[in-house]
This record gives sequence, structure tokens and C-alpha cells, in this order.
Amino acid sequence: MNHPELGMGSADGQPLSVDRRSFLRASGTTLGMLSLSLLLNQERAAAATSPLTARAPWFRPRVQRVIYLHMIGAPSQLDLYEDKPELKRRDGEECPSSFLEGRRFAFIGGKMSLAGSPFLFSKHGESGQVLSENLPHLASVVDDIALIRTMHTEEINHAPAQMFLHTGFGRGGRPSFGSWVTYGLGSENDDLPAYVVLLSGPLGGAGTSLWASGFLPSVHQGIQFRSSGEPVLFLTNPQGQTSADRRRILNAVNALNEQQLADIGDPEIATRISQYEMAFRIQTSVPELMDLRQETAATLELYGAKPGQASFANNCLLARRMIERGVRVVELYDADWDHHGNLKNALPKKCQDIDRGMTALIKDLKQRGLFEDTLIVWGAEFGRTPLRQGADGEGKQTNPGRDHHKDAYCLWLAGGGVKGGTSVGKTDEFGFGPIERPVHVHDLNATVLHLLGLDHERLTYKYQGREFRLTDVHGQVISELLS
Repeated sequence: MNHPELGMGSADGQPLSVDRRSFLRASGTTLGMLSLSLLLNQERAAAATSPLTARAPWFRPRVQRVIYLHMIGAPSQLDLYEDKPELKRRDGEECPSSFLEGRRFAFIGGKMSLAGSPFLFSKHGESGQVLSENLPHLASVVDDIALIRTMHTEEINHAPAQMFLHTGFGRGGRPSFGSWVTYGLGSENDDLPAYVVLLSGPLGGAGTSLWASGFLPSVHQGIQFRSSGEPVLFLTNPQGQTSADRRRILNAVNALNEQQLADIGDPEIATRISQYEMAFRIQTSVPELMDLRQETAATLELYGAKPGQASFANNCLLARRMIERGVRVVELYDADWDHHGNLKNALPKKCQDIDRGMTALIKDLKQRGLFEDTLIVWGAEFGRTPLRQGADGEGKQTNPGRDHHKDAYCLWLAGGGVKGGTSVGKTDEFGFGPIERPVHVHDLNATVLHLLGLDHERLTYKYQGREFRLTDVHGQVISELLS
């Protein structure tokens, strides 16, 4: 069959005879190559514009990643980090009214008595940092931590205060700290989420909002991993379906999503595509990551970790494994620190849950050369009062605890860019409030972003006509902490 209109000819200018089958075969090859080229170009363009593509910081960073240890419920700084001899001496006395003026408390009221710590304190390390007997392991690395003694917040109850610490606002709807970091810097890996959350115990009062992306594209949301059982729920292939089957389905779904993205331009469609691809990849990468049996007996002993169990110690070891693989932010939440009563018995038990693991994390990062470019933050939503709480029927406080306290509490940092063995701020003789160098939650977040090479005033996102940022409308870098 001749097709002179196709412009094909022989060397002597005569039309070539091309049968239908040959034409379709040649056309199919050409179109196939064209389609492959277009597909590869689309993939390169998608990679270049992915919301999680790694981005350079604005100035030289001191750290590349963050491990955040949040003690849900708020441990008592007065029984861990703040030795107050005068408070102990006047234990049980009525609190002077001058210390109570203008202060809010969550539950206690009426006659208020002072509550000295029942625990012993001593100095440790070359820095002479003071710690209570409840943290014997942490005492061995005290020269590596920088302690803030005058942290204060705006919120007096757990859920709003947790939200305020992690999002800069006491209500839901704002992006979490980890979401802001991945929005600013992207991801360092292709096979794992940039932002991972691990729990030991129940959720905090603010729930999953603590690692939500708020009004940022949802690709920046934290992903919760479980340290026992199936690491990520609903990720395993259904029975009878192979990885190749899942790949074919995913290719078809992605093709539809890519067409819709081209037509509409909704960033949530780009998130959907990237998360489907991430889910496919982590089916292979996560089981290996979460298998602590790969660690040496010496490492497991260092942390007090036991493979297959859910514990804070296991989560500390998992955090180290995650940052080794390029996870940008790992948050560990440990529950049951809300000691309104029975503090003398409950606090030491909780400290036994965390002391060894968090100390091992510091030592392990140092010996692996990861400490200098990793930041560890330890803290909670607020602190506890210097007042007794909990009374029997006759008004005697026989097994007291402490109420919520937002005006002064302790938090520490360790790692790259942090001046270990230092402390910032000073509180009054009872620990009610700062008398030197108060540090606001926004100051803390400004400092952490600064260590990552981000300017907290420039890291903004326009939403509903307004530029938002993690530190809301104020916040200063805590220069005294920087090495």
C-alpha cells in the first residue's frame, strides 16, 4: 500500500511500499519512545518541584536534624533540676501572699502551703550542674546539656499548652514544629517520611494535632510509627496481592492523579501522589528500620532496649536509627507525667522509664559522630507548682503532688551548636517565677529553627490573607545557649 502523503520515499525518490502491520509497528515504537521520554521528563519535573525536595538553609546550619523528647503531663522541675533549699526549709508553711498575686493555677485554691522536694540534689560533671537523685544516668552526660531554668508559656492546661509548645498557638489548626521544619528544609531521604512520631504510652491531650500540618500542605504532616506490631497501620498488602500487583495499581492511580494535578494544580493532589509513592517504598524500608534485633547486644544494653516491646528506651534507639537514614525530625512522646498526687512514688518510677534511654541516645550519637549535627530537645508543656496539692478528708496533705505551673519550668537541649554544661535563667527562692533571663516558648522555637539554618521571622506561609509563622509575632534566639 502506497502512502505518498506520509512523505516517505526511497533513495531514488520513488515512494516506498509500506504495509499496515509494518507502519503500525514503526509508529508504535516511535510513540512508545516518545511516551517514555515524556514520562521521564514528567518524573524529573515532579522530583524538582516536590514539596519535600531537600532545600538549602538560609545560612550555615549547626544541625541537620532534631530529636524532640516530650514528657506528656509535665514533670516537676522542682524535683529534677531546680534545687530550692529555702523551699525545703519552709515545707508545709503557708505560702506568702506576695508570691501568689496575679498567678493562675489549674486546680488548687484556698489556703496554699509550700512544698519542698523530698529528693536529694547534688552537683555533677565539670560544669557542676545540679540534678536530683532521680536522674543518675543523665548525671553522666550533664556537661553535654544546656538547661533552661526559666521557660514559660501562655497556657495553664495540658492540651492548649502542648499545642502552644509545638505550634506556637494554644488552639488547633496551626502547623506543628516538625511540619514547619520540613516545609523549610524538605527531606533528606526518599524511602522514609521526613517527620516521624513515636509514642510510649497514651496520646497527649492535644492528640494527633501535635504533629499535624495545619494549613501547610499535608505532605508535611508527621507520620506515627509503632515500635511494636505493624509499624505503620494499613500499609501491608492485602492477602494474595504481590508487590508487583501494588505497583501496577499505583501506576494507574498516579496517572489519573497527575492528569488531575495538571488540570487543577491543587497541591494536595501532589501530596497524594508523593504519599502513595512513599507508602510503596516504606513497605520495604520500614520493617528493616524497626527491627532492633539488628543492633548489637552492647547497644541494646546501653539503651535498656528490648526488641519487640513498646518502650521509651526502644524509641530512643529507633530515633537514632531514623536519623542515620535521613529522617529530618523525630518526636518521642512519653506519657503519665501528670503528678497531682503521689509524686514521691510516681516520679521516680517515671524517671526510671526515661533516664537510661535518653542518656544512651546522647552517648550513642557521640560515638557514631552524629551528635555534632543533631539537636536533642527535652521538655514538656509546662512545669509544676512549688505548692502542695492533694488533701485527705481532714485537710492534711499526706501524699501530695503538684499542680500545673506555666510561669517557670525547665527544659534542656543537647547536640550541635549548643553550649553544653550551661544553664540559662534563674528563678526566685521558691521557683515561682524568673528573676533573671525569662525564656518564652517562642524564644525556644526561634532558637531551634536558627540552629537548623532557618530564620523564624522569614519562615512564613500565607493563609487566609495573613502571613503565619511558628513563633507567631515575637520570639528571640537564645544566644546564651549557642556555642
